[in-house]
Amino acid sequence: MKGYFITFEGPDGAGKTTVINEVVKAIKEQCNKEILVTREPGGSKIAEKIRDLILDPRNTEMNAKTEALLYAASRSQHVSEIIEPALAAGKLVISDRFVDSSLAYQGQGRQLGIDEVAQINEFATGHLEPDLTVFLDLDPALGLKRIAQARSGSEDRLEQEKLAFHQEVYRGYQKVCQAHPDRIKRVDASQDLGQVVAASVKLVKSTFPELF
Repeated sequence: MKGYFITFEGPDGAGKTTVINEVVKAIKEQCNKEILVTREPGGSKIAEKIRDLILDPRNTEMNAKTEALLYAASRSQHVSEIIEPALAAGKLVISDRFVDSSLAYQGQGRQLGIDEVAQINEFATGHLEPDLTVFLDLDPALGLKRIAQARSGSEDRLEQEKLAFHQEVYRGYQKVCQAHPDRIKRVDASQDLGQVVAASVKLVKSTFPELF
């Protein structure tokens, strides 16, 4: 059995988690595969503990390389414990973030280099790549505004970074999208939720018609 691996990416505030939940609601009755939804950083017990360490706003001393390596460590555990077994069982795996996030946030945002961060993650994941990535495209300033309105005062360590950092992350995403046009498909995340969900569902169905 062949599993399918879909990831959702985008800047903070793009609405990935909400969109994923709505997409799953829309397709689960028609899809002939069992669907597993997971997230990064996290997804497994050990990976979730690493998530807490990475995103804790109190960890202000964390340097950029440590951050990148912790993301890769969390991802390695996530892949070996959750994603690969699900794909081997023939499931449709949908992940809220994956390697592209590290390329954008640590590679470009932290200025560690996209290629360098890619190498770390190739080792961590055993070169696992999604079959499809939906990039929820949103201006980072609007994303931060959404976050502030939704949960002002409870932002995580990366969400608390200044706008300049998030703009650099967005530039990183543009580079990654340009490098992988066959895999990464854009959806305008400034639209109403229903439109974003409909566009995402259309992408999934057109990419994998055999699932429906």
